[in-house]
Amino acid sequence: MLSKEQAEEIKKQLIQQAEASLPDDKRAAAKAQILSMNPEQLEKFLQRNNMVQERGNQCIFCSIIFGETPSYKIGENEKALAVLEINPISKGHALIIPKSHKLLEKIPNEIPQLVKEITEKIKSQLKPKDIKASNSKLFNHEIINLLPIYENETFNSEKHQATKEELEELQKILSKPAGKKTAKIKKPKIEKIKPEKFWLPKRIP
Repeated sequence: MLSKEQAEEIKKQLIQQAEASLPDDKRAAAKAQILSMNPEQLEKFLQRNNMVQERGNQCIFCSIIFGETPSYKIGENEKALAVLEINPISKGHALIIPKSHKLLEKIPNEIPQLVKEITEKIKSQLKPKDIKASNSKLFNHEIINLLPIYENETFNSEKHQATKEELEELQKILSKPAGKKTAKIKKPKIEKIKPEKFWLPKRIP
């Protein structure tokens, strides 16, 4: 059976899918139904709707990776996908989802590389005091949460539902390449030291 943590994570993804695909008059009822399910009911619901198959051919995270479930992507490489958390604790709360549908003994280098890239983007664009990372295993995916800290937020802090407009705006901001600003800052620092050494006159009339 699903744990409470797993059920909570899956419910968030199902609500996101409902909001993106259902008409306005059916969204509220769908959200209420999803939220009312206990872990056992949720697991049966996923099996009935072929969202989790016995052989692990498909799951909610795989459907995000394959584009079947809408998401707010902010980064990607060969081994992982980075998306915005739709019920974030803080602004820029992101999830790193490995593309492999199995828990790997050795994590490919591409996954920590994407974690580093997204962390740098969040720091550069949103200016939090710190960013904390937390791992959770759901349906054979080791999901990495990246939580920007602005005040005293923790992974146990209250979540809120972000609007579509908020997520789209953050997606635009965090989809910009990181690191361009730092490259421009380094050049002037080297050039400022050299001119002063050539100021001394070599002859006196």
